[in-house]
Amino acid sequence: MREVTALRVTELKTFVVDAFRTNLIFVKLYTDEGICGVGEATLEYKEKAVLGAIEHIGEYLKGKNPLEIEKHWHNIYRDAYWRGGAVLMTALSAAETALWDILGKSLGVPVYQFLGGMVNDRVRIYANGWFAGAKTGSEFAVKAKTAKDRGVTALKWDPFGQAYMNISSKALHEALECVAQVREAVGEDVDLLIEGHGRFNVPTAIGIAKELEQFKPMFFEEPVPPDKLEALRAVREKSPVAIAAGERLYTRWDYNQLFEKMAADYIQPDVSHAGGIMELKKIASAAESRYIPFAPHNPSGPVANAATLQLAACCPNFCILEIMYSDVAYRKQLTDECLEYKDGCVKIPQKPGLGLELSEEACLAHPYVPHELRHYTGKLTDIRPPKTEFYF
Repeated sequence: MREVTALRVTELKTFVVDAFRTNLIFVKLYTDEGICGVGEATLEYKEKAVLGAIEHIGEYLKGKNPLEIEKHWHNIYRDAYWRGGAVLMTALSAAETALWDILGKSLGVPVYQFLGGMVNDRVRIYANGWFAGAKTGSEFAVKAKTAKDRGVTALKWDPFGQAYMNISSKALHEALECVAQVREAVGEDVDLLIEGHGRFNVPTAIGIAKELEQFKPMFFEEPVPPDKLEALRAVREKSPVAIAAGERLYTRWDYNQLFEKMAADYIQPDVSHAGGIMELKKIASAAESRYIPFAPHNPSGPVANAATLQLAACCPNFCILEIMYSDVAYRKQLTDECLEYKDGCVKIPQKPGLGLELSEEACLAHPYVPHELRHYTGKLTDIRPPKTEFYF
């Protein structure tokens, strides 16, 4: 085996890329032997804060052996006086992912080989972003049928407009009519996943879940805000449909609380927020012991997608992968990502590391642009970038 123990980190760079609805943040670690690793720190609407946290991590990593991944994760987390939370954990997640990429590339094997080897050679996906431009239920239905015709077997969207905490009878009727028209358009052989974006109080969420039952959704995602897991459990206990949650939980310690309360039927940690590849592997293993499916949150960029695919390969309880159906036309220029999509599934890449390289030139061509949160404004689904391209 090739000698790689003498590797040292020489530099860390960040690239912030406008992607219309948010900015993608990529981290690139350089070593003294020319092997580079990439990670993703996309944190919607808090880009400037996470860049500062990444800078601190870069100072720590400089001159250190990039292959001592668990040691570095522990030290960075231990030495952060303000532990947890989105900013620190997103920065740490990206750096950790880049370290795994370096390890895989240095030894010439995919990352999943270090995490127990392949369990799945392909993974089922559900589409996000398939609805761009739709405003009415009939427009959603047309776009849903188009996605089905392209081979998509599961669709997720938020039909709830501007509702927050409560929802009026009129708004609920419109949301349910939208779901009904999509269900009619795609039939029973496409799964529907209904997004709540953590917007409702407990009784409203329970009432919506009961109304959704007639459409047989795969799950109702994040029905209440993430701050109080007892509220999530209260919804799950009375919901006739499965509940998914966890995109805004960080580390195994947050997930331990969710597991103790058995507050969700599907867990959705994000590889760019919850601590990185190994942390998600640990969370997935804890879920496996409780017979809870692992369905990671993954609406971000190509590097996060590549990292999540490595986890999909090696986690026995991996269920389904979120993926962007369409995105800005230049997304494919940012990396050399090449996904093989067939029959509603994506094949696990076999290249070393994460399986892709970052184009610094392409990233620099689309610099940071401030964007505002569109949840609860009614603009989440009906605005689309001037030029989009199907992601698969």
